[in-house]
Amino acid sequence: MNKKVTKIDLVDAVHESTCVEKKVIQKVVDSFLEELKNSLKGGSNIELRGFGTFELKVRNERERARNPKTGEIVSVPAHNIASFRAGQELKNALLQLPVEK
Repeated sequence: MNKKVTKIDLVDAVHESTCVEKKVIQKVVDSFLEELKNSLKGGSNIELRGFGTFELKVRNERERARNPKTGEIVSVPAHNIASFRAGQELKNALLQLPVEK
């Protein structure tokens, strides 16, 4: 169940369902993602009804974090992160999926 879907896979899927040229779809997808990024950079949350919400959150400072590569104790300053919260329609759709163990 750990299949990865790339941006090209999305473009191909939209192309097959709409028959719009791949170059056009690629430009739309790139523009959409750029607008998402710019909105988050501007401090706005993005709500896509039925899908979910992209939010900007602040991760608090940590005085004693550990670098997993070296094991060294380091200080990490407070910083912004993007988070995603699934909408109700997406949650309901995912509840219908069989659980793999």
